[in-house]
Amino acid sequence: MAHAVLPERLVVRLLAVLAAAAGCLDAVCVSRLGGPFASVITGNLVQLGRGIATPDGRLAISATTAVAGYILGVAAGSAGLGHGRVGWHRRTSLIAAIELALLAGVTAGWLATDGRPGGGTAWLLLAVASMAMGVQSVVTVSSGIRGASTTYLTGTLTSIVRTLTSEPYRFATTAGGAARLAALLCGATVGALMLRIAPLWAPALPAVLVAAAVVFAALSARRRMEDP
Repeated sequence: MAHAVLPERLVVRLLAVLAAAAGCLDAVCVSRLGGPFASVITGNLVQLGRGIATPDGRLAISATTAVAGYILGVAAGSAGLGHGRVGWHRRTSLIAAIELALLAGVTAGWLATDGRPGGGTAWLLLAVASMAMGVQSVVTVSSGIRGASTTYLTGTLTSIVRTLTSEPYRFATTAGGAARLAALLCGATVGALMLRIAPLWAPALPAVLVAAAVVFAALSARRRMEDP
């Protein structure tokens, strides 16, 4: 039981929290860190193409930074998880804690610049934020929820619409995806509001959300270990 896997219904809730964190962080990055997303690589590749064609050197560098950071995050998360079993277990929580550390670094850098990072500092924070989202994507893919995503949700929306169109009686099977979509939207909305009313603390919210997921997962795993 030392490496107990959390039940699927609990993991679905954890992933919704992570999706909210991604939405909030993306709102901050798009608004204040040069335009690219921390997690939506498709959008960043479009931004990179636009930066090359315009030409807009700052946009091209920002987009490249975001893509490179995400790649590093995925590589680090994958190396950390190794070839372990699928599902949210102890190692999954440890990798999620690495994401939390990266988000804490983004918050610290943001506070150090009084919420107005510019130039190289903005690119550095964008790179670290994208690394965090790369790690989160690995955590999500290995969580045991088939087809789940908390960072790029175009496929999730497509799957929901296809299911409801062709097999409406399977509505319940789309609940997890719908929850992640709603959480992403709520996170982005709150993140944008934070930038307006408390901009100095806007990047702290994604870190708080991921911390809540890590702590809740750890407590749930401990309770399962203590059960007879």
